[in-house]
Amino acid sequence: MIRSGNPALKESTFLDLGSGAVVRTGDGAMTLNGTVNRTAFLLILTLVGAMFTWSKFFASGGTANLMPYVLGGALGGLVVALVTVFKKEWSPVTAPLYAGLEGLFIGAVSAMFEMRFPGIVMQAVGLTFGTLAALLMAYRSGLIKATENFKLGVVAATGGIALLYLVNIVMGFFGTSMPFIHDSGWLGIGFSAVVVVVAALNLVLDFDFIENGVEQGAPKYMEWYAAFGLLVTLIWLYLEILRLLSKLQSRN
Repeated sequence: MIRSGNPALKESTFLDLGSGAVVRTGDGAMTLNGTVNRTAFLLILTLVGAMFTWSKFFASGGTANLMPYVLGGALGGLVVALVTVFKKEWSPVTAPLYAGLEGLFIGAVSAMFEMRFPGIVMQAVGLTFGTLAALLMAYRSGLIKATENFKLGVVAATGGIALLYLVNIVMGFFGTSMPFIHDSGWLGIGFSAVVVVVAALNLVLDFDFIENGVEQGAPKYMEWYAAFGLLVTLIWLYLEILRLLSKLQSRN
């Protein structure tokens, strides 16, 4: 059974939309190299979008003229992500669009953190891709295996974190929040550290999911969809690392 904590990569994603059975072989099938290439392309688009709002932030000296890009990137990215999840065959178009929109959002957020904590963005980027490389090597070497119990644990932890964030958002409408989510005390730091670990472990599930899709001969467009799913996890991991580093640096 294939399972992933990433909502974009879940059980039966690689099944044929019409019959419920895996189809296509040869040139029409998903490949590992193709997925890697698509992922690299999406990362480049994300970087381009981030550089755009990053440069505008420092050129204007703040977020005054960036709110349309920030809101458009965040809300637009969410809408496109939902469309991609439910219309996987559209992913060759929607995945690049998602990457660009999220880039706009990430660029502005990163610039705000960088202004307050100089050097934090490069640290977060380095840790994000370092974690990706380390877990990929551990997965390929067999040091970490995506067993059924491992998958269940990561999925449960991811769901719990998502529920906490959702409750916190709802509480925000009433002028309150869960302090440990944003607090720079040891409880807040511990919470962020746990979230970073869970986000990182989702990468292992994504690797396993992609590998299964390649082995089962998923349709070619699933290369884009798998790359989109992996990008979702990487963006989450980056933002959580950024949050954790900011909490640690605010104590200095």
